[in-house]
Amino acid sequence: MSAPPRLRIGIVPARRFTLAALANFVDVLRLAADEGDRSRPILCSWKVIAPTLDPVESSCGLSVTPDERLGDPRRFDYIAVVGGLISGTQQLGPEAVEFLRRAAEAKVPLIGLCTGAFILHRAGLMQGYRCCVSWFHREDFLQEFEDMIPVTDQIFVIDRDRLTSSGGASTAHLAAFLVDRHIGRAAARKSLSIMIVDEAQSGERPQPGLPIGLTSRDPLVKRALLMMQQYPETPLSIAGLATQLGVGRRKLERHFADALGITPAEAGRRVRLEQARALLERGEQSVTEIAAETGFCDVSHLIRVFREVEGVTPGEWARLRSG
Repeated sequence: MSAPPRLRIGIVPARRFTLAALANFVDVLRLAADEGDRSRPILCSWKVIAPTLDPVESSCGLSVTPDERLGDPRRFDYIAVVGGLISGTQQLGPEAVEFLRRAAEAKVPLIGLCTGAFILHRAGLMQGYRCCVSWFHREDFLQEFEDMIPVTDQIFVIDRDRLTSSGGASTAHLAAFLVDRHIGRAAARKSLSIMIVDEAQSGERPQPGLPIGLTSRDPLVKRALLMMQQYPETPLSIAGLATQLGVGRRKLERHFADALGITPAEAGRRVRLEQARALLERGEQSVTEIAAETGFCDVSHLIRVFREVEGVTPGEWARLRSG
């Protein structure tokens, strides 16, 4: 009689779930489960589960058919919920939410992939836990859950029996963490290598930020840019930023000059402008609201700086992009 899998994971996809988050997570598991690329669920197993066996549509339109109905959560070592689009219809029905609550009561660890942290929090299952959210959805999270500050500067967070990831490629690294824990480091490395991922990353690895066109190998500059991107609505002074980084202001300015040829203040302005562009493209907020969220003194300040860079006002820029 063959030995049971060392790692058994049940996966609950939400309506309009993110396909990449699911695929990256599962591919690490399947590559670690068997020799070579044979994909037999020997060392670990995974099942897509749902209230019914009807196909569940992803955010890109492709659908996944569940393997099994929800059943008893104790047959799994972990239950993962895959989130996706956070607007529109309810992501999980009441039966699936109740299943997650039963899993928590049975002490089965819960995993939130992509916006799965939103689903777990709505179900009342994240109180007292730290959770990871993509920087892109930080404001969405704060608007919905005023009592909890998400972690947006790591790719995934492990807090006792709650595991959450920011989505995308980070779900592969979270799966590799689980494979390392239950099967072994060699299996985790093998999976990532076959997927053309250089190496396993710890949860503390910073999330990739906004594409602001500022890249540097200087560790101090990279940390400063990340800090600017994480909290654009309350920008630190350059002296305050230097203090947070544990260096003097002159040292910080010298590193920016050598690495990027600009001052930290100019870099901060570019970060906030890129955030403003991203919010304008989403089209869900007024220019006044965007000015407040991106650290400008007021809407007039944003309009003036935006026109200097783009040649048009934020409103005109948004209309041109949507047209």
